[in-house]
Amino acid sequence: QLRLAESGGDSVQAGGSLRLSCAAPGYTYSMQCMAWFRQVPGKEREGVAALYTGADSTFYADSVKGRFTISRDAAKNMLYLQMNSLKPEDTAMYYCAAQPSRYMGICPLVPEYNHWGEGTQVTVSS
Repeated sequence: QLRLAESGGDSVQAGGSLRLSCAAPGYTYSMQCMAWFRQVPGKEREGVAALYTGADSTFYADSVKGRFTISRDAAKNMLYLQMNSLKPEDTAMYYCAAQPSRYMGICPLVPEYNHWGEGTQVTVSS
């Protein structure tokens, strides 16, 4: 059973930075897609960034390209999301997710993932 645990959420002002972390004890090599999603109340969960561990390929939502960076530390079974130039519209609960790769090395930014964490809150004030 893969257990994911996010941390690093906080309240920051617009233009600031945060780094989210996701601990994945029990991670197996088969979980080749790891991703970050976010959700605000009343809206659907939105894909932010994904990483294909087989090649460290990355995928980003247009809304965060150039501002957010997804990365991992394979030795520590950790996934990260570096968020720079934060905007009020980035305010959301952020979730870490994982699943086996199903699309030939492409990791989707849709919430079909098998494994999820509990989330960490990010609040950006103007």
